[in-house]
Formats: sequence, C-alpha cells, structure tokens
Amino acid sequence: MAGKQKILIVDDDSNIAELISLYLTKECFDTMIAPDGETALMLADSFGPNLILLDLMLPGIDGYQVCREIRAKSSVPIIMLSAKGEIFDKVLGLELGADDYMEKPFDSKELVARVKAVLRRYKPVVAAPAEPDVKCVEYPDLVINQTNYSVLYMGKTVEMPPKELELLYFLASSPNHVFTREQLLDQIWGYEYIGDTRTVDVHIKRLREKINDHAHWRIATIWGIGYKFEVR
Repeated sequence: MAGKQKILIVDDDSNIAELISLYLTKECFDTMIAPDGETALMLADSFGPNLILLDLMLPGIDGYQVCREIRAKSSVPIIMLSAKGEIFDKVLGLELGADDYMEKPFDSKELVARVKAVLRRYKPVVAAPAEPDVKCVEYPDLVINQTNYSVLYMGKTVEMPPKELELLYFLASSPNHVFTREQLLDQIWGYEYIGDTRTVDVHIKRLREKINDHAHWRIATIWGIGYKFEVR
C-alpha cells in the first residue's frame, strides 16, 4: 500500500494550523506544522512534503521569501494562504512559484478540494528515461507532438502558440469524446486562470483557421455543450 501524502502546514496561528491539520488528517493525509518561515524551510527538506500550505504573514522570514527559497531548489506544490483584508498580490505569488492561493477564513471542504486538485495536476520532475515518453498523436495528414511542440498538417509544419497546441493535443488524444468549455478551461489553463469560457472559443476558432476539416477527422462543435475531436 502506498504511503500517505504529506502536507506541510506553515502558519504562526496555532489554532488555524491545528484546524487545517484536522481537516487533512480526516482525509488521510500526513501533516506537520511549522510556526515560522525558518522552521518551514528546515521541514521542507527533512519532512519531504508532497504539498505546502504557506501563510504569508509569518514572524521572521515571510511567506513570499519562504516560497522564493523553496522554489530555488524544489518544485513541490505550494498553496499560499492570506488573511482576509490584508494586501495580497496574487500575481506576485504566482510569479514566485505558488500554484494557488486561498483567502482566510476559508471553507474546510474547499481547502481539501484545492489540495487534492493541485496534487492531481502535479507531476514530480524525474530523471529522463533512456527512451523518453513522446507525447504524440497521429491521424491522416495530421501529427501533433506535444513533446517538441510541433504540428505537421498536410505535410507542412503549422506554427501554433503553446495553448493552441495543448488544446488540440488534448482533444485529439480523446477522439469522439465531448468536453465542455469548463473542462477544457480547467485542463489547459487550470482552474486558477482568470478568464472565462470564451477563451476556449477563441482558441478553437484560431485552430480552425489553421487546420481545415479533413475527410477522416474534424474539430466538431457540440452546441450547448462544448467540443470534440471527431474521427469519422
């Protein structure tokens, strides 16, 4: 049986930290609490957490600096926590490497859901195998390679921004599967993305301008629902 996933809770408010620990322990996570930034940096190494819940307002080293130092040597997921009413620059947090943030006071169910969602998306960086796993799908006159971010259509290379290619690859990887705009937004941009489902429509429009319907496949609109890569 695989061991429990470990969560490091960094918060100088012992009541809040213990409450978070209780929520996560009930969900079968192994938790440890750090009351300050210095202890957090030490436990990030010795405890080896799978995810860190990091309060911003800490004695001594603040949450921003803790995030900065952890990111310099680790890609462990970090969810920042901020007290309601304090000035919190989300953009700065994300630029420093945080994966998400929550505002206090928070709902326990939402906290657990966000922790699980971030852990699902996180894939640890490991040494490359001798034969790397190439992410590539092929159809008649179409090759989408997400490993080297290239698209070959009708024998010619088609230039695409990363998100367009990722969207095309995701759809083509599940032929005839219908995805809602919300599902595509979550999969390609992430649920923390500041935007709406029109973003998906714009990218689909751009893809269709570059890749025409084929006799064997096409990007199909399912009215009122979303899109699918239809294979005929």
